[in-house]
Amino acid sequence: MFRRSSAGATDGTAQDSRDAQGPGASADETANERSAPREPSAPKERGAAEAKKGRPTPKRSEAERNRYRPITGAKSGASRSAGPRTAQDKAQDRGDRAKRMDAMKRGEEWALGPRDRGPVRKLARDYVDAHRRPSEFYMYLLVVLLVALLSRNKALNSAVSYLVMAMIAVILVDGFLIRRALRKLAAERLPGVSTNGMTMYAVMRALQIRRWRMPSPRLKPGDKV
Repeated sequence: MFRRSSAGATDGTAQDSRDAQGPGASADETANERSAPREPSAPKERGAAEAKKGRPTPKRSEAERNRYRPITGAKSGASRSAGPRTAQDKAQDRGDRAKRMDAMKRGEEWALGPRDRGPVRKLARDYVDAHRRPSEFYMYLLVVLLVALLSRNKALNSAVSYLVMAMIAVILVDGFLIRRALRKLAAERLPGVSTNGMTMYAVMRALQIRRWRMPSPRLKPGDKV
């Protein structure tokens, strides 16, 4: 019974295959079609983005690796390609620094830093340099206080706190007077110009010893601003 069913199933499959191929197809033609190699499928068309760029889209891992490439490597490579610095280059750099320092001492605008640039800062420097301020002796007084603290004299040690308080009071009063005079002077000579930071800049310059001020003072005490 099972043999007949298998044979019947085989005959039915063969009959279906011949019916699908058509009534004129023979058994030899069916065998040839099965043994013939299949033609390769046509390649898929490139995407619109790939055809536009002319290159395949990189993988995400490659894109991330290129994006986070360290900058220091590029700089070191550039410095290596530039070659070692010669003694002539170093001498030229020292000459350029010396020229810039001299121009900064003279107060030339191109050599000054952002903190010292502008007509308001120049006016503040000239005003402070043209007057003898009590804040100018701040550094000298600090040395005296340091010596008093290091000494074993009890009288000096007890007087240090009073000297510090007196010094702070003098600096505050002097800063208030500088602020009032500079605002009046700036309103007369530089109307409409912002004076933000002018008072602090002038007070900090007044606290410095005259010979250490940078840019160097253009005016002497008593000169007209």
